[in-house]
Amino acid sequence: MRVAVVGANGRIGSLTVAALEREGHEVRRISRGEGVDVRTGSGLDPALTGVDAVIDTLSSTSPDRAETVDFFTTTTGNLLAAEERAGVRHHVTLSIVGVHKIEGNAHYAGKRAQEAAVEAGPVPYTIVPATQFHDFAAMVASWLEQDGAAPIPPLLIQPIAPADVADVLARIAVGEPQGRYRDVAGPDTQDLVDMARRTHAAQGRAVRLVPTWHNGVFDQSMAGDVMLPGPDAEITPTTFEDWLAALQA
Repeated sequence: MRVAVVGANGRIGSLTVAALEREGHEVRRISRGEGVDVRTGSGLDPALTGVDAVIDTLSSTSPDRAETVDFFTTTTGNLLAAEERAGVRHHVTLSIVGVHKIEGNAHYAGKRAQEAAVEAGPVPYTIVPATQFHDFAAMVASWLEQDGAAPIPPLLIQPIAPADVADVLARIAVGEPQGRYRDVAGPDTQDLVDMARRTHAAQGRAVRLVPTWHNGVFDQSMAGDVMLPGPDAEITPTTFEDWLAALQA
């Protein structure tokens, strides 16, 4: 089967390419490095010629809500229009667990807009909501760290390995469209503060962590089980402890 991976040079994109190739599928890499700009649509039509399915792993790092919404709606709109012209049969979008429960986060607003565009679009689709990755805690700490201290929100999450996400995306893309797929998560619930502490220890870093909701990035709308997967979630195999062990190897 011929599958295009959008954002093929990114972390999830490159892992998804590898997962597809392991199973013997032909992969079409979609990225600016390959001469395709999804934001403008340049190069999309020839890149999607003969493609059966598309996996969209694009992300945005902008903290601005309007910019993020514009990024996801523009890239998704360009992709779906080109896919319709090319006769693509399945569009797969990677999304986030809990995206419809949290209003204040700019990235979540962008992902909601992306999901809405996919649902209203002309191509049969599967939306795959996944939890945060195993390195999320250390990433948050790095965003917030000043003078050796980082204010960390006491979030509950059920983190997942990027390679496990890629395997799920690859498997789903070569199957039939399913609409909104069930949540996908790692096997264990973790506290973000403890995750950051253990990650820093594994990295040999000394950062003073201050558990607080007053951090300028997250608020109490994310407290409790808001970011945890639903009861019917698909649970992937790699634990946070597995990831920590690999980090120290």
